[in-house]
Amino acid sequence: MKAPIIQVNDLHKTYGSGDAAVKALDGLNAQIMPGEFVAIMGPSGSGKSTLMNILGCLDRPTSGEYHLNGNNVSKLNRNELAGIRNQNLGFIFQSFNLLSRLSALDNVMLPMIYQLDSTDNKATQKARAEEVLASVGLADRLHHLPGELSGGQQQRVAIARALINNPKVVLADEPTGNLDSHASLEILNLLHQLHEKGGTIVMVTHDSTVAQHADRVITMLDGKIYLDGHDLNTALMMDQTIAEKRGS
Repeated sequence: MKAPIIQVNDLHKTYGSGDAAVKALDGLNAQIMPGEFVAIMGPSGSGKSTLMNILGCLDRPTSGEYHLNGNNVSKLNRNELAGIRNQNLGFIFQSFNLLSRLSALDNVMLPMIYQLDSTDNKATQKARAEEVLASVGLADRLHHLPGELSGGQQQRVAIARALINNPKVVLADEPTGNLDSHASLEILNLLHQLHEKGGTIVMVTHDSTVAQHADRVITMLDGKIYLDGHDLNTALMMDQTIAEKRGS
C-alpha cells in the first residue's frame, strides 16, 4: 500500500497572542495520496490559504506535524525549507509571478538555477525548458516577455516553470482566478493532463466549477476540515451552504 505523499497531523497555526490571537488552523488532520487531484475550498478566513502556505513550505505550523514525501518538514529552518520547495514542489499562482524582464524561456529555467543537486549544464537546462514549454503549447513563444503574452499564455509559462524540476506535488493557488473562461479551461485541461500522467495536484479555489475538475474536494471552515470526500456534488452543496450561512 502506498504511503501518503502529504500528511498533516493535529496542525495548528496561530497568529498573534493573548486576546488578539487568531487560530488560522485548529487541529487539522489530512492526508493526500500520490496521484490525487484535490481541490481545497472554503469561505474567506477558513484557513485554506494558511494551509496552502504550510503545504508549500512557505510557512511553518505553530504546532503539529507536516510530512511531505515521508519527511517531517514541520521544524525545518528557512534554508532547509527552501531546499524542500525546490526539490519537491511546483507552484502555480493566480498572479502568475513571472519576472517581467525575463523571457518565457528564462522564467522557466529559474528553478533549475537553484536546484542544489543539479549537474546539468546551461545547454541541457535550456533544452529541458524548451521541451516543457512546448508541452504546454508555447514552442513559438520562448523568447516573448510576459507583457507580450496573454493571461492564459502567462499561466502556461507558470505551469511550465512549476513542472521544470519534476516536482512530487504541484500546488495551484486559484490558478484560473485571473483568466477568462476560455483560458481557464485550457489551464484546467493542462492540469488534467498532468494528473493523468500520475501527477499529484493540490488546488485552492473559490470557484465550484473549477473544483469539479478535481476528483476529491476538501471543504474547510474555521481552521478545520468540514467535509472531505469524493462525492463532489455533496462537497459543493456543503460549500454553498457554508457561504450562505456566512453571508446571512
